Amino acid sequence: MRSVIVVGGGISGLAAAWQLRGHADVTVLESHTKVGGKLRTGTIAGISVDEGAESLMSLRPEAVELAAAVGLGNALCDPAASPTTVWTHGALRPLPPGHVMGVPTDPAALAGTGLLSAEGIARIAAEEGLPAEPLTEDLSVGAYLGARFGREAVDRLVEPLLGGVYAGRADRLSLRAAMPRIAALAEQGGPLLPALRRMKAAGAPRSGAVAVQGVAGGTGRFPQAVARACGARILTGTTARSLQRLPGDRWRVLAMTADGPLTMEADAVVLALPAFAAAELLRPHAPLAEAELAAIPHASTAVITMAFSRPQAHFLPEGNGFLVPPVDGHLLKAASFLSNKWAWLHDAAPATFVLRASIGRIGEDELLSRPDRHLIRAAIAELHRAVGPMGEPLAARVTRWDRGLPQYGVGHRERVARIREAASKLPGLALCGAAYEGVGVAACVATGRAAARRVAVPA
Repeated sequence: MRSVIVVGGGISGLAAAWQLRGHADVTVLESHTKVGGKLRTGTIAGISVDEGAESLMSLRPEAVELAAAVGLGNALCDPAASPTTVWTHGALRPLPPGHVMGVPTDPAALAGTGLLSAEGIARIAAEEGLPAEPLTEDLSVGAYLGARFGREAVDRLVEPLLGGVYAGRADRLSLRAAMPRIAALAEQGGPLLPALRRMKAAGAPRSGAVAVQGVAGGTGRFPQAVARACGARILTGTTARSLQRLPGDRWRVLAMTADGPLTMEADAVVLALPAFAAAELLRPHAPLAEAELAAIPHASTAVITMAFSRPQAHFLPEGNGFLVPPVDGHLLKAASFLSNKWAWLHDAAPATFVLRASIGRIGEDELLSRPDRHLIRAAIAELHRAVGPMGEPLAARVTRWDRGLPQYGVGHRERVARIREAASKLPGLALCGAAYEGVGVAACVATGRAAARRVAVPA
């Protein structure tokens, strides 16, 4: 049986280990004290809450299928039905149904919402009459959609959703990498509005289908379940420091633990690490891959989790939360009303209202350098402005994710192809994680399983 070392115990690395079960002797090295990466559940006021990703995309099947396979099928749950809401122009304003990442398919439905001016709505409607040659090169989301729909639509409708997913900016993110469905339509040529309507009609989900699902008790349960089911040897508190190539296309991993250095050898290695960490390990072996990985920028973010007493709160908001366009100049980029959104959390703590406020986009390092108490006070003040006076929280905590989200800049797909090509020249080595084909949990699971298949048999 081949031996494989998986470097990184986030969901990508654990998915690789699960894919290899029965086919290889697997060791997972994780630098932190627990596996899971950005899928982590903690507690506030004695209540379990997610500190990172709080849901799994269900319209893309990889994550929910793996969750079911490792015994969490009965724990998968739907969020409460609620429209996507944007806090803008001084009020919470729901997006009309039928949008694709904020791009509306029916401009008339925006009338009366207060999301856009009459001129902005008219500009969107005019897109059907604009000439549209097939897109032949990657552009930023802002450049392409701004030319098609106008800048107001990008700022007020698209930018809030991009901030929620990527913590990025429309003028920096790649259309092909960040919005591949829209890019595919653009590459065919022709106006986008009728193409989007056709796409929505052809790909309408089954009745009652939801875009995401949660895990009762927190999505942090997911990586823990995969770790148990994969059968791998998992070494936490173990940081890989360097890789060495050995005769016979084998690999040696030099790691550091609390007890001192650790050296391991294997037939193959899977690097399930952030781009910058993978770059360090690949420098002696694939300089081109190292340079391309090191050039991927990352955004740091923070999550402020708060628990309020229901009897004492002056006002409790409705809905599942809201997104915030950066053009309005607020500190918050999003808020999630967890006790409304997830029935399991409400049932676990009916006397407490729990919410999360998210801050941090690319380029906002100064904001994130502020002390926790300052971020908490500022978040409470903005929540009061957005939804009304909620009173003071029983407890509040800041969770920081330093360089947590890779940014898919213009040309990202071509960069990933160059990285893959350079890495392919190293037999017995594969890469996976959020830096490549998607930052969501489902995409990470897919890259982990694909990396496992690449190293499961000799090259």
